[in-house]
Amino acid sequence: MAGSFCAGFKVGFSLQDLPAWCALNNVSFHNVKIQEIEDCGHGLVAEADLPHSGANSVLEIPQDLVLSAQAVEDYAKIDKNFRDLLEKAGHQSHRANILLYLLMQMILSSPDFPDVQGVISPWTQYVGVLPSQIPVPTTWSEAERAHLQGTSLESAVSAKLSALTREFDAIKAKTDDLRWWYDNVWLDELVTIHDWVLLDAIYRSRSLELPSSGEAMVPCLDMVNHSAEATARFEEVAQGQVTLVLKDGLGISKGQEITIDYGQGKSAAEMLFSYGFIDPNCQAGKLVLPLEPMEDDPLTKAKMHVFGATPTIQIEDGEDGVPIWSAPFAYLMCLNEEDGLNFAVLQETDGSQQLKLFWQDDDATGHSHDVKSLIEGHELCKVFELRVVTVVLEQLQQQLEGLKLSVNSRKYPGPTREDVVRTVMHLRAVEQDLLERMVGSLEGQSTTNHRPCATERRTFSDDSVLAYLGSMEPTPNDEGGQVADEDFS
Repeated sequence: MAGSFCAGFKVGFSLQDLPAWCALNNVSFHNVKIQEIEDCGHGLVAEADLPHSGANSVLEIPQDLVLSAQAVEDYAKIDKNFRDLLEKAGHQSHRANILLYLLMQMILSSPDFPDVQGVISPWTQYVGVLPSQIPVPTTWSEAERAHLQGTSLESAVSAKLSALTREFDAIKAKTDDLRWWYDNVWLDELVTIHDWVLLDAIYRSRSLELPSSGEAMVPCLDMVNHSAEATARFEEVAQGQVTLVLKDGLGISKGQEITIDYGQGKSAAEMLFSYGFIDPNCQAGKLVLPLEPMEDDPLTKAKMHVFGATPTIQIEDGEDGVPIWSAPFAYLMCLNEEDGLNFAVLQETDGSQQLKLFWQDDDATGHSHDVKSLIEGHELCKVFELRVVTVVLEQLQQQLEGLKLSVNSRKYPGPTREDVVRTVMHLRAVEQDLLERMVGSLEGQSTTNHRPCATERRTFSDDSVLAYLGSMEPTPNDEGGQVADEDFS
């Protein structure tokens, strides 16, 4: 992060200053404190033995400190320069709005902007205790990211970085005519894409879902570490206050760390992507991989448009330990005109045009994610299903082959931290095990000499469909798309 302002924003406010900040802003600790935890950054530790009877509250944060979508809108009402930023480049998602807010607070708190004036909030100081390095893969070096080759995160991290770059460039372009932002920020390039990547990593690794406030960041609570055997849980109570309470029946000894669960059922890849580590006790067998459309299918562009999402193959362990798969787009990609699949451009009453999907002459546009149900009962249903199984099997076999390549046979472009290598090796082992079991199961449903959708394809006969496809807006996979709120799944 050298050369970017976030490397210096911690100056002037540190963990030692946190108790005074908490007292000033009515954050209450009950026999617990924030302290440094070896290899884990900050953590919450008991200062005394805590009884196991009842739901004991150990941390309370008032609503006005919760960084939510509403908090961002409220701040925009009192700070003109931030309001200008939000009106020009905001309102894309809750996540994007909160990142813009964090950007503003880091500018106001950074020594790189000594003459910048703005409305100070409690978060202006609190960003000083946020880490300047987050161990998620988007912040790794190029050499470290190279170790992800063959894993499900290889394409996910690459796509995320590309999306963040487009997002940051769009913000700069939209606010280039705002005098305050141009003079103080963009002119001397004091804020760079590296800072935006860091802000995204901070938000991704420290945000949570509250029942009333939605996606939010909660100061002090965001310093509580994860454990699969968590000893506490957070709640949003009356007037939007957030509290951390011990789980019923659990006693905490003095000096013991208090933990929460970052999410039941998250896969190893999800944990690494969002938080920068893999829980060694992670039992969730789950994998999300990109599904590559067929290059020689003339209907691909139309299928992608009506599907409206990134095609994926999802695998997860079933309750009986046998993995199951899901790939809704695979059913759409394996059907063509000779099967009864067609597209047409319909003219709306307002003059606009809309691409429609038809199956057996019936409008099936609303079923693009559930084509499997459409083919049920068709005389060739089993043939269609065999095509789909073979497509999925072929792509999973390719993924497994790439994953099995020896690490020693790879050439990496530079040095890599040992903890990164260990974490990636853990990820590779988990994903290889799941893929091997899934491929073994699918091989019993398909044959290696079958090729899906091998029947002769016809090109479009309707000139209006061809013209419409030529003028389509980019699909979610195309360059220029917005950053999705869902990070990679």
